[in-house]
Amino acid sequence: MQRAPVKGSRSGAMSHKKVLLGHGSGGKLMHELIEQIFAPELLGSCRTQLNDSALMEINGSRLAVTTDSYVVDPLFFPGGDIGKLAVNGTVNDLSMVGGRPLALTAAFILEEGFPMEDLLKIVASMKEACEMAGVNIITGDTKVVNRGKCDKSFINTTGVGIVEPGVDISADRARPGDLVLVNGDIAAHGMAILSARQELDFEVPIYSDTQPLHLLVADMLSASEQIHCLRDATRGGLASALNELAIASAVGIRIYEDQLAIQDEVKGCCEILGLDPLHVANEGKLLSIVAAEDAPTVLAAMRANTAGRQASIIGEVVEAQAQRPLVVMKTTVGGWRIVDMLAGEQLPRIC
Repeated sequence: MQRAPVKGSRSGAMSHKKVLLGHGSGGKLMHELIEQIFAPELLGSCRTQLNDSALMEINGSRLAVTTDSYVVDPLFFPGGDIGKLAVNGTVNDLSMVGGRPLALTAAFILEEGFPMEDLLKIVASMKEACEMAGVNIITGDTKVVNRGKCDKSFINTTGVGIVEPGVDISADRARPGDLVLVNGDIAAHGMAILSARQELDFEVPIYSDTQPLHLLVADMLSASEQIHCLRDATRGGLASALNELAIASAVGIRIYEDQLAIQDEVKGCCEILGLDPLHVANEGKLLSIVAAEDAPTVLAAMRANTAGRQASIIGEVVEAQAQRPLVVMKTTVGGWRIVDMLAGEQLPRIC
């Protein structure tokens, strides 16, 4: 059925008249929301490649700036909690443009009746995560809403970092011949959240991979000046992140299933629930697109860091076919399949 255009949209008809959970998934619906609602009205001439952080030049210095909101359910999960997630996620977004984190802000929206003991746990977790990342929270805000108007606690964080001269990382810099690297196994975070939410009892527990990636990125940048793109594969998973880079750079990307690391328990959980691990969220995994001649050096640097010990080369960048930026994967049985961006919402409230 043809849907009517949304009033105020400058870029054509929206596919839905109302906001859906899928509009926050990191996939196709979210990109539609950004492209047709937010970008035309709010970004204007400041529109960028929609990297994980924006870049600003002030008095000869380049600053990376990012902001994010965290609404994860449940607030506490195997391997982390909303506080740790908020700090690590913001640090990682700065890192994806080569930024060295300098400072964060934190704003809390709390529901009336939220246990003070839980709030103390979250704040302590944020403090510990900040100490690990070497950053401070320098200002913030608190709002309390009536019971039932917010689900326990939401957190918004903003981060500022410095980008050193010579670092040029952007989603539109992938070139045919580049290689695609990932720093470890995928899909653990999404499955950890789901297991906690549904109280699923696995023989081997699944833990979130949430971790700061700034030191890993610093090691990679020290190893090579030919790192073209970085992207953390959070909402929408590895598949959406790959498609974002392919679209921004107008290239094709080929990956190989036998090069992807997935924990056996994560793979089994995905199979039981009918989920594609490529679409499941991560919180401590990055994609890197690197010039082929420097890829072995970057890979070695990644494996020398605790956050990249399982790093591998999973594919390469190729020319776009018929001007269509397409991501495909060679399966373990030898065929090829299209790896598309997440279409709807697999797991809402994932971060």
